[in-house]
Amino acid sequence: MNIHQIEFKVELPLIGRSQSMQEVYRVIARLINTDLTVMIIGASGTGKELVARALHDFGKRKEKPFIVINLGTIPSDQVENELFGNNDNDINNDAIGKFQLAKGGTLFIDEVADMPMATQTRLLRILQDEENLENDNQNNENSNVRIITSTQVDLKPLIENGEFREDLFFRLNVIPLNLPLLRERAEDIPELCNHFLKLSSLKEGLTQKSIVPNGIEVLKQQQWRGNIRELKNFIQRLVVLSPDEIISEDLVKNQLKQFTDNDKEEDLSVEGLSMSVEKHLLRYFELHGSSLPPPGLYNRILKEIEYPLIALSLNSSKGNQLKASKLLGINRNTLRKKINELDINVSQTKKMM
Repeated sequence: MNIHQIEFKVELPLIGRSQSMQEVYRVIARLINTDLTVMIIGASGTGKELVARALHDFGKRKEKPFIVINLGTIPSDQVENELFGNNDNDINNDAIGKFQLAKGGTLFIDEVADMPMATQTRLLRILQDEENLENDNQNNENSNVRIITSTQVDLKPLIENGEFREDLFFRLNVIPLNLPLLRERAEDIPELCNHFLKLSSLKEGLTQKSIVPNGIEVLKQQQWRGNIRELKNFIQRLVVLSPDEIISEDLVKNQLKQFTDNDKEEDLSVEGLSMSVEKHLLRYFELHGSSLPPPGLYNRILKEIEYPLIALSLNSSKGNQLKASKLLGINRNTLRKKINELDINVSQTKKMM
């Protein structure tokens, strides 16, 4: 089977002939006819769900359901019900757990790092076959579900901090599959651009557009922090804004400048914060004169910064820990641990400032 046939099966195809993508294709080809658990590792926008769907669509479970659950978008107290269902007889609804919905097929657990500890323990028991959904007040057995997970963070520090179970990690990480950043495979950008030009032109009901070669070269030089998703959105913008069927280099550069200007503003903001912290530290050292501050300065300073940073982030998100963790760019389990360590009263953060 030609692994590039995957391109015509999924909504957003796996595109690219770079060396790094060839390795991804090779791993997929070896895995599609197995039921091994796979952990897909990659930054946001690199196509983790697309790879999971390809593993399902071209595997022996392709006629069965492919169910997705994104833990990063679900409040922590609802994760277990979403995953395993709710059997409360007082609740009259059809809240069937994703595990049951995926029977015979594939369950893709996106952002597995956000899984609460209690849910981790329950999932581990299922994977160990110490209990199944029927014995856990469910009607269907769990043994006929393939699990694929994804993460954009390194789980090992979470394991070391007691935020993610090591035994569950070993169960889920039987086969790790690393996805490259877009800037690491810039040679794939022309092919990706052509694909997104076709999709965007069709979506907008326009004659298919193209980008001049020099414009493509400009795109290849970008960092693309949002990876493929960012490139796709940018191409959609070009298709809509270009009055001509051939998108000019000038239009590409002008639109990219908006991205660059936004990045510069963010960098200046970070630089201003850094300078402010430096001034406070210089003043702190000056107050000690010729002597040094007491030992343990590093941890003391981190704690002094962490408390207001986390408290203000919670305040800005109105106490919503899911939003605060995304704002901070940290795992939700890490945020909960920091709240406990720093003794932050979440209910009081709404009253700050």
